[in-house]
Amino acid sequence: MLKEYTLPFVGLKDGKHNFSFTIDNTFFEHFEFDEFNEARLEGFLILDKKPNFLELHFDVRGKVSLTCDVSMEWFDHQVTTKYDLIVKFGVASDNASDEIVVLPEGSYQINVAHYFYEIIVLSLPLKRVHPGIENGTLDSEILEKLKALEPKEEKLNGQLDPRWNKLKDLL
Repeated sequence: MLKEYTLPFVGLKDGKHNFSFTIDNTFFEHFEFDEFNEARLEGFLILDKKPNFLELHFDVRGKVSLTCDVSMEWFDHQVTTKYDLIVKFGVASDNASDEIVVLPEGSYQINVAHYFYEIIVLSLPLKRVHPGIENGTLDSEILEKLKALEPKEEKLNGQLDPRWNKLKDLL
């Protein structure tokens, strides 16, 4: 799976080694992730080899095209994320953390594709809102329909219903 993301570290000298990757839609197809219309990302990895462990410093920059949760319009979302990982060698234990990976003794390579995938997907916002909605520049039929369906303040005899005032106090 994604051979270009497999890094043989046995032949490397101790110290820092730089790697770069182009991450696009074909990368995400391997993980069956299809929420992007288009992905244009650059992944950078600094592998710092120490005598007994490895330090991996991930850095991802670029854009992905997402669907807005409100208007269903596509928009470009800027991705900038970093992540650090320590790779140890030995027997995996139950109390491992997200920042430490344990590889079996005698391992000579590591595939970093899954780590790139996770840090990109986890960097995405939970609620995806088109920037045009936030600044009021997006013109969409769906937005117009939502505005038309917004609840109106009800008035009794020309006055605002006092029940609504009590509810506004809760905010």
